[in-house]
Amino acid sequence: MISSTSKSHLALLSVNIIYGANYLIAKGLMPNKIEASALVLVRITGACLLFLFLKMFVNEKIERKDMPRLAVCGLLGVAINQIFSMNGLSLTSPVDASIIVTGMPIFTIIISFFILKEPLTLQRIIGICIGGLGATLLIYFGNAELGTGSILGNLFIFINSLAFSFYLVIVKPLMLKYKPITVIVWTFFFGFICAFPFCLGKLLTTNFDAFTTSNWFSLLYVVVGPTFLAYLLNMFALQYLKPTVTSSYVYVQPAVAMILVAILSYYVLNSQYKGDITLIKLLCCVLIFIGVYLISHKPLNWIKK
Repeated sequence: MISSTSKSHLALLSVNIIYGANYLIAKGLMPNKIEASALVLVRITGACLLFLFLKMFVNEKIERKDMPRLAVCGLLGVAINQIFSMNGLSLTSPVDASIIVTGMPIFTIIISFFILKEPLTLQRIIGICIGGLGATLLIYFGNAELGTGSILGNLFIFINSLAFSFYLVIVKPLMLKYKPITVIVWTFFFGFICAFPFCLGKLLTTNFDAFTTSNWFSLLYVVVGPTFLAYLLNMFALQYLKPTVTSSYVYVQPAVAMILVAILSYYVLNSQYKGDITLIKLLCCVLIFIGVYLISHKPLNWIKK
């Protein structure tokens, strides 16, 4: 029988594999097929409808005193997160974007230290350093090939990561009090209200008639994968794991993005990306997974001593 903790770790691994693939898939839609802000509104609206369907099977009410916290969760975890994430990705490379979000565990640990009073252990610090080293090396060995980075885009991705880190910490008390679907429905409701006035104009000017079959499949993936399923699995994991552990899995994303970019380049584009998966990059991925392990598991004996 798989424990709830083990299921949570599997859920987080799945979430970040989904996110890692999304950098490439969403990037393929923006900005030629759909503007970033328009894609944000499609994502939030589509996910809202799916979450509302699930909420029909769960009869649970929110206390009035918790509404302000849910509104902040919607602002940070949905509106700001999605708007800056998609607009940043539309401006910069998928690899750059996936690398920058690896700063999220650092933000989350610091925020949790001040808000949730979670201790900073030596093992967590070592895990962050090892995982960060792997991600940094991926930047050095991977960014040159893509050559589509952007300072503004990278800044937007940084803001997205910081906002989501705050969200993970702020939403934790709600996850201990309510069912995941109840929290996520209200979070997306407030996120929709915050994002709607900033994104509607771009959506109205989108030419959906120009979408090909592959574009529609990509759009479906962006709505169902990194929006609906990812948020749902994240909420499930937050019931059993600390926000710092949840955020640590972000280190998986650059590894996934790098591998997918290399595979796509080799089999489809046949461009300068051919042969992009090298031994040094695989070693970087190993460092990333070691970092995740150290942050998310109980202290090892050799570190205690």
